[in-house]
Amino acid sequence: MSGRWFVAGRTSVAEKAEPVQTPANDPDRTRRFREAALPCLDDVYTLARYLMRDAEAAEDAVQECYLRALKHFDSFRGPAIKPWLLAILRNVCRAEFARRADAPITADDALDERDDATPLWRQDPETPETQLLRRLDASTIRRLVAVLAEPFREAIVLREVHNLSYREISGIIDAPVGTVMSRLARARALLRAAWLAEEETPK
Repeated sequence: MSGRWFVAGRTSVAEKAEPVQTPANDPDRTRRFREAALPCLDDVYTLARYLMRDAEAAEDAVQECYLRALKHFDSFRGPAIKPWLLAILRNVCRAEFARRADAPITADDALDERDDATPLWRQDPETPETQLLRRLDASTIRRLVAVLAEPFREAIVLREVHNLSYREISGIIDAPVGTVMSRLARARALLRAAWLAEEETPK
């Protein structure tokens, strides 16, 4: 799978993000930030759209993400800026969920993450689930992913849309690599089950 399954409305986000100015009013710093961060704007918006489940809220989250990233740009040590931006975005989205207090992650949604030494899924780009999902159209994928519980939705988007490594995802979500693997395994299984159930439903 690749990011080609997903289509996002990007122009308005870019228009919002570009006018950001640093409090220090340092044009060179702002230029360096834009050159490094703006190429990742579509990826940041895609994750925001899936986490927030609302286009306007996603744009607001991206705007806040880029404001925070610019404010703390001096703390960025690289080498890749995308995982850093996605981690900031995730914090922004979680802060918004906490503020709303209407989207908690329940115990039923979470996995038993204590056994990091024995992940449930090992990397295999040609699993049956991956092959199945590659055949689905973009609108179906968006719909099936959107209804996953937040931990699984987040993991599958970071891995399958953004092609991040397990270790990069681990850093973004602040969880062990084994947890990342377990969530991906569960997310793939849920997606496959949802698709098969949909196929069996009489039209």
